[in-house]
Amino acid sequence: MTDKQVDAPLAEDARPEKDRPWVMRTYAGHSTAAASNALYRGNLAKGQTGLSVAFDLPTQTGYDPDSPLSRGEVGKVGVPIPHLGEMRRLFEDIPLTGMNTSMTINATAMWMLAMYQVAAEEQNPGVDVREVAAQLAGTTQNDIIKEYLSRGTYVFPPEHSLRLISDMIAYTVHEIPKWNPINICSYHLQEAGATPTQELASALCTAIAVLDQVKNSGQVSEDDFEKVVGRISFFVNAGVRFVEETCKMRAFVQLWDEITRERYGVQDEKMRRFRYGVQVNSLGLTEAQPENNVQRIVLEMLGVTLSKNARARAVQLPAWNEALGLPRPWDQQWSLRLQQVLAFESDLLEYDDIFDGSHVIEAKVASLVESAKAEIDRVQALGGAIAAVESGYMKQALVSAHATRRGRIESGDEIIVGVNKFTTTEPSPLTANLDEAIMAADPQAEQTALDSVAAWKEARNEDEVAAALAALAADAKTDKNLMHATLAAARAGATTGEWAGTLREVFGEFRAPTGVSGAVGVAETGSELTAVRDQVRATGEALGGRLRLLVGKPGLDGHSNGAEQVAVRARDAGFEVIYQGIRLTPEQIVAAAVAEDVHCVGLSILSGSHMELVPDVLDGLRAAGLDDVPVIVGGIIPDSDGKRLLELGVAAVYTPKDFGLTEIMGGIVQVIRNANGL
Repeated sequence: MTDKQVDAPLAEDARPEKDRPWVMRTYAGHSTAAASNALYRGNLAKGQTGLSVAFDLPTQTGYDPDSPLSRGEVGKVGVPIPHLGEMRRLFEDIPLTGMNTSMTINATAMWMLAMYQVAAEEQNPGVDVREVAAQLAGTTQNDIIKEYLSRGTYVFPPEHSLRLISDMIAYTVHEIPKWNPINICSYHLQEAGATPTQELASALCTAIAVLDQVKNSGQVSEDDFEKVVGRISFFVNAGVRFVEETCKMRAFVQLWDEITRERYGVQDEKMRRFRYGVQVNSLGLTEAQPENNVQRIVLEMLGVTLSKNARARAVQLPAWNEALGLPRPWDQQWSLRLQQVLAFESDLLEYDDIFDGSHVIEAKVASLVESAKAEIDRVQALGGAIAAVESGYMKQALVSAHATRRGRIESGDEIIVGVNKFTTTEPSPLTANLDEAIMAADPQAEQTALDSVAAWKEARNEDEVAAALAALAADAKTDKNLMHATLAAARAGATTGEWAGTLREVFGEFRAPTGVSGAVGVAETGSELTAVRDQVRATGEALGGRLRLLVGKPGLDGHSNGAEQVAVRARDAGFEVIYQGIRLTPEQIVAAAVAEDVHCVGLSILSGSHMELVPDVLDGLRAAGLDDVPVIVGGIIPDSDGKRLLELGVAAVYTPKDFGLTEIMGGIVQVIRNANGL
């Protein structure tokens, strides 16, 4: 050592103050309100900062558990909430005035918000109801246009659905100011095949339609209209191409700022802010090598968190095993931990936007903005989003885009690791026991819900319910805001099916275009498809006519992407295709098979109700004397269920791992040949 002074070590630079992280949610709900409540409280204890409620299909489409259409669907893809008593159970010991709750609900959004508000009032006895309402924070998805295009839980015709949305927005602006009354949702559009341009344009055209409706309704003053714009939120999808997804979100921010400023004259920058939540892409999750889904989910999360100026306000991530079945609580915890590691262990939240000044990002954003503006102009020229839905333009464009994507995957132009490339794999310990790698829905859930509805009706005052529903019907025939009559019906004890049924009587129902007939299929035939076409033609000639394939969607499952793609490829392969759209009863499918004299029936079910609905179709075909017509089934079907379906007489079962549509067409031809002894 010298006698020189030794320099002291440099102190570590003080770390900048972190931004507040986004709201962390898990999309959850199953079996019963009590079971879902336990799941919610467990997730909140693990650090989740908001709730995201998944409702079952009867609740989403306005049916009680005792409706024939609800068979097999109760408690499968979410929680059944047929009346106020179940809403109470769902949020028991969860103070609603201190919670941020997102509800994925559309056609029946008004009804669910009314029951949520009444449940909150009951949690706060003695407090003025308006004071309780003013403390509620959360979101109702309430985007019916995307339901017509991609998810299928619509009920009423477009004009009446838009009226319900407008009434809710006006009510919440005045009475529940912290609530986001609509979450314009492009998530399912990407799932249905939308390109980033289509996702941008469709969501923004929906926003324009909604805002125009509210403005024209006269329920909100000019002074309050900025508040309406400020409460509009969005719910988007993020795919694995995270650079493109980052640019898409920056394009959303730019376009929304322009639309709200130029079209609606909003001056307050805070009211023009693009506020969105996100669930990353479930479409890209694979049944093959499902462990790869974890890194896909992380990359997709980065696309909506890396850019500070376009960062999500709330994030919910799917679980690694959602292509296999219902995730377990541990699987959902894993997805929550992915968010927490990014937010709390990384330095992401310490910096300004890391993409500002990037010429690569700026060029891609500019390209997306330009193409989205052109598509918005095209839709507006057709008369706006509602007209583009009714004409079938938007649906046809989605089906065609999805067909193009499927074609790229099948040709190998788009690589899916573990599916169409790098398929050699070691056995996965995660799926060593497939029956234990997912959670089975409670088989008693349907009976529990039936008992609950029966007990609820037994205890209520029928005269009060009848009067409340009559008032709802009367108001629906006028231009009165329907939220007030809906709240009265909830307090009186009406059920979900009764509320929706009352409005069905006034508004009627609607069947959206399928988009299949005019969709563009495979651009190039290829040797494989040519060979299948030859088989289809030869088999048809042997049987005395063109082969006819009935593609059916029994039950309430509205996720029609798979059925549509099968129908389009079957048409391209030379089949005559009968596809009547979603939400059919087994009896309707059997009747169509008889009327069309089909050679094969293909059923698509993604809601988990295959073990109830498929046997009903098989029994119906036998009763109609069509024992010789083979039935094939596609969907998210566990291996044990698939084996059971084959034992019951199903000719073939296809799951997400069977991505080759042309190969499936070849299998259908062979099934028909086998059934006819060829």
